[in-house]
Amino acid sequence: MARVDWKSFVLTVLIVLVGQTVAQTSDVVGKMSIGYQGWFATPFDGSPRKSWVHWTINAGNGSIPPSPGNCKFEVYPDMREYTQRYQTGLASLGNGQPANLFSSWDQSTVNIHFSWMQTYGIETVSFQRFGSDLKFPLARDQMNGVAGNVQRAAERYGRKVFIQYDLSNWANFSTELIPDLNTMTILTASPAYARHNGKRVICVWGMGFGEPGGNRPNNPTGSLNVINQLKSMGYYIIIGVPYTWRTNDGISLPAYAPVYRATNMIQPWSVGTFNSIPTALAYKSREQGDVQECNRLGIDYQPVIWPGFAWSNWNGPPRNAIPRLNGTFMWRQFMNCQESNITSVFVAMFDEYDEGTAIAKAAEDASMIPTNQYFLPLNADGGNLSSDFYLRLVGDGMKLLRKQITTSPNPPYTPPTPQRTSPNNPANNNRADRFQPFIDMMDQMTPSRLMSLFSTWLTMLGL
Repeated sequence: MARVDWKSFVLTVLIVLVGQTVAQTSDVVGKMSIGYQGWFATPFDGSPRKSWVHWTINAGNGSIPPSPGNCKFEVYPDMREYTQRYQTGLASLGNGQPANLFSSWDQSTVNIHFSWMQTYGIETVSFQRFGSDLKFPLARDQMNGVAGNVQRAAERYGRKVFIQYDLSNWANFSTELIPDLNTMTILTASPAYARHNGKRVICVWGMGFGEPGGNRPNNPTGSLNVINQLKSMGYYIIIGVPYTWRTNDGISLPAYAPVYRATNMIQPWSVGTFNSIPTALAYKSREQGDVQECNRLGIDYQPVIWPGFAWSNWNGPPRNAIPRLNGTFMWRQFMNCQESNITSVFVAMFDEYDEGTAIAKAAEDASMIPTNQYFLPLNADGGNLSSDFYLRLVGDGMKLLRKQITTSPNPPYTPPTPQRTSPNNPANNNRADRFQPFIDMMDQMTPSRLMSLFSTWLTMLGL
């Protein structure tokens, strides 16, 4: 039998792996990005604002805890895995446990969130940065502190992250965004910062919105200047725009037509645009038209996928305004993308408990919410969903877009995701396969790191 030339074999494997690594040069194209707010705080976590940030309606007096009638959030988080918890003014949960909440200021909280992203295969994180808060020193310091938490968690759990600026109520964004970005090296200099073909990724959300009573600045010239400056700095730019950007009607401001076409990737905001399975299905034709226009322009396309919507605790009835329908509503949106050959998506959002779009672990039923305040549980539409159901569903959604699984094209569009986690593997039954840890490791590899690794192996083998 011929002797195996191990050195040649290993070098061949190295060449193949390096080639694959070079080819996989985007953290956003062909990937799922997910929005991460990171905005929750309490008066007892040591954070600058010393307030129940985003947990309560009464923002003017942040020392008043969440209590009946003073809750800004719609979905109650599943608190079982958090190591740092803060007591609210709400009654005990239905199961008798105290009604506690978390703070994004705590590193342990962000670590838990990013560990879930790793477990359920969420690759890229869009960390929200609100420009309107920059003029308030305490709010700015709060955002910067959480940014440090995000940087450390992303590196620890092998996730990619990029900054997404929100222009809401930010009149001076055209002169303030770039200087602020220059201060954000804690993220942009991190090896975990997302890139596309070597360029750092950045998103600017809120360009071109002209809805009545809206709070996004109308400044197309300033928007175009910001895009051009970011390009000159070597960034790959995503802009969040109205869903009518292409037809330039409805809530889209006509003067933004050249702005939309100056970006590298466009992200039309669709949350609240449709409210049922039939209207979600009808939205597919708009996405298909968007894809054709993006192909013509040579820019990338990133539609928004979301589970449902409700904010009755914050803004009043109706409750369960846009029902999740046990995942069917969200699954139909993934099917739209799969049927339109779309492989890049933005999921809204990871931790948006305020507006009921959070896919992070949440209360399953009445046993996991306070007994004296309404919250929307995951079983609201008659299902028996585990708290991690939507984390598992988005993983299945990406498998669908990558043609790793198939689904029936016919109603009722039920997702293949089991409503409960497997008893044999409760933490995770949604990884692509048993080799996912190795795949995660390879995602972090650069050609030089691969060469160094294989050089070490060759030395150990004496080759």
